[in-house]
Amino acid sequence: MGILNATPDSFSDAGQHLSLDRALYHARQMIAEGALIIDVGGESTRPGAPAVSAQEEHQRVIPIISALRREWDGWISIDTSKACVAESALAAGADIVNDVTGLRGDPEMAALCAQQHCAVVVMHMQGSPDTMQRNPQYGDVVEEVRAFFFDRYDALMHAGIDHDQICFDPGIGFGKTPEHNWLLLHHLTDLIIHQRPLLLGLSRKSFIGHSLQSTDIQHRSWPTVALTALGRERGALIHRVHEVQANEQALRMTEALLGA
Repeated sequence: MGILNATPDSFSDAGQHLSLDRALYHARQMIAEGALIIDVGGESTRPGAPAVSAQEEHQRVIPIISALRREWDGWISIDTSKACVAESALAAGADIVNDVTGLRGDPEMAALCAQQHCAVVVMHMQGSPDTMQRNPQYGDVVEEVRAFFFDRYDALMHAGIDHDQICFDPGIGFGKTPEHNWLLLHHLTDLIIHQRPLLLGLSRKSFIGHSLQSTDIQHRSWPTVALTALGRERGALIHRVHEVQANEQALRMTEALLGA
């Protein structure tokens, strides 16, 4: 899953893909490098990020999704927690709703996804992007994320979303300390429930810089590749990344080893 942020304030690529031409250029590049999903987002979810209106988010993402769908038949994901934005994105050609609130932020989101029969990424987040990194605490982070997945699975099935529509994301860096993130990565296999795929979104995250003792985001690229390989070995099937080619190659090598 290649990341396409149409935002002025994302933590690692702010403002780089705001224009339609630049966004499409980047999407084409990621597809050429092996991306099977392009994840389009119009609202930053970095720690402390301010909220964006539905109108602004709509203006940022719908032209990109519409134009990309006209030239590509691969999977397009809309990274949003607003049902009205998701509805417009699905109408424009998106296939997946990637919701950092786990389809809890908007009371209309679950019903929309059930009606549209789209795929959904259900992410765990403690708090909101504005508050999530203010001293996050857990008794047992692995067990609490696992319990959240079971709870959301039951709730979404009750809402009419099918088993095959659901994918889970432990929300690395979303309301977690570096220690919490490492524990989740160490216990990834414990987070796979009901045989549903697990998505990892750890590309360039700050916990990597914390371990490297570096604030340079560029220093996080190759460590991301290493963690992608580890995550695949431990069962994660979808990897949301900035640099597609290196991570795709790491996945090929890991799967070759697993297949051997």
